[in-house]
Amino acid sequence: MNRYQKWLIASLLISAVSVAIVTGFTFDVETIEALKKIKLEYIVAAALLHIFSYFVWGFRTRALCRALGHEVNPARVIEIVISSAFAAGITPSSAGGEPLRVHMLHQNKIPLGRATAIVFGERLLDAFFIFASLPFALHIYGDMTSNYEFDAAFLTANTLVFLILLGFVYSLWKPEKVKSAIHRVLSKASPFFGKRTDTAISHILEQVDREIDHFHESILLFFSDGKKGLFYGIAYTFIFWTVEFSLLVLILMGLSETPSIPTAFAAQVLMAVIMIVPATPGASGVAEFGAASLFSVFVSPSILGITVLAWRALTYYLNLLIGGFVSLKVLKDMDVIKKLIGDSTESHKVPENPQVPHTELPEAP
Repeated sequence: MNRYQKWLIASLLISAVSVAIVTGFTFDVETIEALKKIKLEYIVAAALLHIFSYFVWGFRTRALCRALGHEVNPARVIEIVISSAFAAGITPSSAGGEPLRVHMLHQNKIPLGRATAIVFGERLLDAFFIFASLPFALHIYGDMTSNYEFDAAFLTANTLVFLILLGFVYSLWKPEKVKSAIHRVLSKASPFFGKRTDTAISHILEQVDREIDHFHESILLFFSDGKKGLFYGIAYTFIFWTVEFSLLVLILMGLSETPSIPTAFAAQVLMAVIMIVPATPGASGVAEFGAASLFSVFVSPSILGITVLAWRALTYYLNLLIGGFVSLKVLKDMDVIKKLIGDSTESHKVPENPQVPHTELPEAP
């Protein structure tokens, strides 16, 4: 059993235990009555809506690819994002999603630097949307809870992440400083690995410099020749998150609740921020208890547990189910996926790519 299988099992176990605890503390006679009256058509509609979000995500990726002058088959790009959702769901802090997308875009003849720029651009669009929505979410919850400590905690977190975001944006405009920093770090580290590594490090630095240049040029293209693609990327980002945030509304309607749409959206904005932090695979545990805490403000106690279960089933378990099927069907011949499904051997390991940055920004549910 490799580490990816262990992460998958651990995430499912943690999630199951967390849901069981939340449901156990909120289950009562009214819960049974709510389950008897459940409107399955709303739950099915929510599931279909989540599946639709894969297509929106894929259209965004394709728009950004086209903005940089690269065509990717629509069906192929949908497969890429679904497989990425699966990889993100079984790795701590969703760390596997971005490298897999970069790898698969590169397999479609997109230069590595540009593939990285596309994936990083998606993350930046998500981050800007979430953090732009955060003041609205805090205002909604501030009015409902009147908890100043709550507001202060989230404003502090938002400020820190925003400063990190500014740091990344600055590095995009000053690539030479990024190169210089990487050169200094590797130069100081090389003595620990012996003189035999000097040639290898020199080769790595040349490759890093080349890919940073490609990455920087690609980002600049988004703001020049690729403006149209960037505009579509922004539009698709807005549609994607609106679709995803609508799932909770449909779940509550299926449980005969009349939810406040602004409140439901605000809760999920806060959940997106919370889920940046956890290092557990698929944010298991933190997602369930965080959702229970936030949803309890506007969801009846008797249906809180099953609401969290349904929300998690659609936004996480469905990703694992569909993503796992697509990954096995489409990508079974790729070494990177062989690692994920446990079929790789030591001779088939794919070295990690130092040029693929991992950023702790919101991932798609």
